[in-house]
Order: sequence, then structure tokens, then C-alpha cells
Amino acid sequence: MNSAWMEMAAGSGAVGIGLIVAGVVVVALLLGAFALGIRVKRRELPTPRPDEQPRLPDGGPVRETSERREPEEVPRSEDRLTPHQLKGHGNMSDRTSASQERPRWNEGSSGSFGSGG
Repeated sequence: MNSAWMEMAAGSGAVGIGLIVAGVVVVALLLGAFALGIRVKRRELPTPRPDEQPRLPDGGPVRETSERREPEEVPRSEDRLTPHQLKGHGNMSDRTSASQERPRWNEGSSGSFGSGG
């Protein structure tokens, strides 16, 4: 009976040594990753000093403007048109619309695609 216990103890000892070796490998990998991170951080540019930080323009913050523009008709052609053949951005002209009121959907409709009913 003693020999059975000895064989079992020898087998668990090998497993224990294997776990210790695996632990040492994991610690070595973590230390290597830490050292690599330090080297990469040293190569990066330093953070900007307070006098190098971005400043507001003299006129103050820039505000967003929103305006409606007159639609521009897409020219009819037998050939396929490419974006650079269209005027402005897409099919909008540079003319500001006389009415700056936002379009709304009809009252009572669902406002989505389809019949709404």
C-alpha cells in the first residue's frame, strides 16, 4: 500500500513543479511586458506645456450655423454622373433659401416610410 501512495505523491509532485514553472513563466512575461511599456512610453512625445495648449480665437468660440439651401436639380443624362460632376455638395446649391423654416411631415401621417396606415 505504501508504494501506491508513493506513486500518487510522485505524480502530484510533478504537477506541482509544472504549476510553479508555469507561474514563473507568467511572471516573466508580465515583467517583460512592463519593461516594453516603459521603453515605448519613453519614445513618445512629451505632453504639451501650458503655453503650448490650444487657445480660443480672438473673436471667441466658433459657433455652428444652420441654414436651409435651395435644392439644385440633378442634370438628366444618358451617362452615369460622378460626384465631382455635381455642383456643390451633392444636389444642394450655394443659394440660401428664402424660407428658413424646417419642413415637417403632414399632420396625421406616421412620418415614416410606407403608407403609414
